[in-house]
Amino acid sequence: MSGGVISKEKAEPNLTPLLDIVFQLITFFMLVINFASDNYDQRINLPDAGSARPVEDDSRIAEDRLVLNVDSEGRLLQGDEAQGIDQAVQTIRHQADLVKLGLKASGVKFDPAAAGLPTTIILRADKETTFGSVLGIIKACQAQGFRKFALKAMIRS
Repeated sequence: MSGGVISKEKAEPNLTPLLDIVFQLITFFMLVINFASDNYDQRINLPDAGSARPVEDDSRIAEDRLVLNVDSEGRLLQGDEAQGIDQAVQTIRHQADLVKLGLKASGVKFDPAAAGLPTTIILRADKETTFGSVLGIIKACQAQGFRKFALKAMIRS
């Protein structure tokens, strides 16, 4: 007579690592969505253009982007602050330094005099902004090594 031992233990999976991953993914997507919406200032009334097209469709803008919002008085909007041209030049210089530092940290060799910085400037200027104000911002960007620009407009319907 042999007696068998019957075990009452049940194997249950440990869900803690799975929950950790899910919470990290949720946090990541919440941060990405929040940062993406900060670039586009709702106070800007974009001009209408019949030939306007979405920026995402342009393959050359798939790289690094810097969104600059210019209000109707020609001031650069950074968060809740409206900056005059002198302060805007300092902000653009700071952004160029950050791009250069990022390229240096990643080991990318570039010649700013030949090709300029690889970042594309997306300029969102209010339809009431004077051309001189927009040109001043563009010249400040060019002085810092930015060579790629995209102007935002509303699609005329």
